[in-house]
Amino acid sequence: MEKLIEKIEKGAMPAHDEIVQLLALQGENALLLHRAARRVKRGILGDKVFLRGLIEFSNVCRCDCLYCGIRKSNAKVARYTLSDAEILEEARFAIDHGYGAVVLQSGERDDDDFVKKVAKIVSGIKKISADVGITLSCGEETFDTYRLWRDAGAERYLLRIETANETLFQQIHDAKSIYERRRQALDDLRKANFTVGSGVMIGIPGQTLDDLAADLEFFRDQDLDMIGMGPFLAHGDTPLGKRFPDTEEIKQKRLLLALNMIAVTRLMLRDVNIAAATSLQAISPVDGRQRGILAGANVIMPNLGEAAQKRNYRLYDNKPGIDENAEKAWRELENSLREIGENIAYRESGTPLHYLKRQ
Repeated sequence: MEKLIEKIEKGAMPAHDEIVQLLALQGENALLLHRAARRVKRGILGDKVFLRGLIEFSNVCRCDCLYCGIRKSNAKVARYTLSDAEILEEARFAIDHGYGAVVLQSGERDDDDFVKKVAKIVSGIKKISADVGITLSCGEETFDTYRLWRDAGAERYLLRIETANETLFQQIHDAKSIYERRRQALDDLRKANFTVGSGVMIGIPGQTLDDLAADLEFFRDQDLDMIGMGPFLAHGDTPLGKRFPDTEEIKQKRLLLALNMIAVTRLMLRDVNIAAATSLQAISPVDGRQRGILAGANVIMPNLGEAAQKRNYRLYDNKPGIDENAEKAWRELENSLREIGENIAYRESGTPLHYLKRQ
């Protein structure tokens, strides 16, 4: 196993069965994998960690995905949409504290009011700071909408595929969600000149290591610039959460698998941006995101919202940091990264090197 890790660390592209072997690693072998991925990350990208201030500006959604806590039919959710002024205030906090970029995330809507609102917010943030990077994560839209948002000033877009296995995709989404349409949306984002990101859930009931290996090959074949993925966590008010409630043992297995996925992604894709997802912290509150960085990730997305906003944007149960003050959380994050030898890249937008090379 050491020889396999060494070979891939030096740049060899693993075969499918080798990816499966790497994802299955545990104990000391898993640590060897994570250390190799971190060496690659530091060799190519240095000791920088990029901050993206996460603004969850609306939990209104047209979709009814079986795993998601803000699914359309969940009547227990208190729906909200932040005003433009509230969104800009959170963006200003990020800019004033040296965040190089912000992420605007919401439930999926495609009505004209929503499309225009997002364009207006993006241009408003750019008026505050022309240098701050803007990532959108607002779901499937038309090419014309993507082009409008790109022209307004958004540079990056994260649209997670959740699983590259079409059968599994349909099993965890409502009937209106079509796998090929999600694939087409990723193509449209590239045509609209976005820096394109995607990602998957790790540990979906029924998912295999072969499926996850195929997910990694999907990232590679799509030539993605950004990867955002994390362990699947159940939400008790969803069909999938009721059928497959989490146990501590299951969550710990998913955590290790998620760290292995980060590490293998880094070894395979080298110069992409990879986020240490908040869901890692949900399983391991003290050091979940730090472990993601130690496994090869280079992006962290602190949530900038107020407590009520965070509580109402729960995609899964036990969302971390709900009662954290944004200022306090920022300071603690800075200290925790310094402890593991990483440095926050203040006022750097952190455009993926992979994207810049392709340009």
